[in-house]
Amino acid sequence: MHSKQSDNPEIGATIEAAGLATNYHDRGSGDPVVLLHGSGPGVTAWANWRLTILPLSERFRVVAPDVTGFGYTDKTPDDRYDMQRWLDHLTGFLDAIGLEKVSVVGNSFGAALALALAARHPDRVHRLVLMGAAGLDAVWGYTPPLQNMRSLIRLFAFDQSLASDDLVEMRYRASMRPGVQESYSRMFPAPRQHGIRMLAQQEERVRALPHETLVVHGREDRVIPLANSERLHRLIDRSQLHVFGRCGHWTQIEHGTRFVRLVADFLAE
Repeated sequence: MHSKQSDNPEIGATIEAAGLATNYHDRGSGDPVVLLHGSGPGVTAWANWRLTILPLSERFRVVAPDVTGFGYTDKTPDDRYDMQRWLDHLTGFLDAIGLEKVSVVGNSFGAALALALAARHPDRVHRLVLMGAAGLDAVWGYTPPLQNMRSLIRLFAFDQSLASDDLVEMRYRASMRPGVQESYSRMFPAPRQHGIRMLAQQEERVRALPHETLVVHGREDRVIPLANSERLHRLIDRSQLHVFGRCGHWTQIEHGTRFVRLVADFLAE
């Protein structure tokens, strides 16, 4: 493990996990919590969780990796992805940093990955926080130019002022790094319904989850329907559902302080 010297806050430390150099952030101490980012173009763990990592690390050890295919983590050798590969990378990452059992907070694509981890490796998960599992063609079908990124960010947020020029430019530059767009388009090629099905867990597996689970959603989410989280809440026996009003897909950004308080109290119970 070593830290990278960079002015870019998206770049943290690096460790080899499942044979891939993996970029991640590791803050705080106490019970471990892993944050799994969404699948937006140009996304990184830091971009997704920049308002969550530091305040949550006041009570927990917070670890946020860039999943393979995203951010500053190595791509797979053949640049092909499916849930099993993402899961192998995640479990390899947990092994590499010496974490046997963790609570997991997953956002969108990250929630689907968190569900897969809990379903297939239940002994490795303490508690689950799921924020809008799965995704939408408008997100996975993203292509340049800059205006498309502005439209995408407006789709994500209830508060349209969040689609600032600085944020649009930052995410656009990240999406245009060499190889990013090609890798991203290979993950969910059109027609994208197969990719959506690939992220989903079988209903019986979800129903069988024994974990205490917090399901979080924005009422005005235009990326993932609220009905998805309502269904998860019905399927998972030991679950609770919290819906934020006046909130789109970015609950952790649009209601950052309340989100951290809600998650921290749930994880500390």
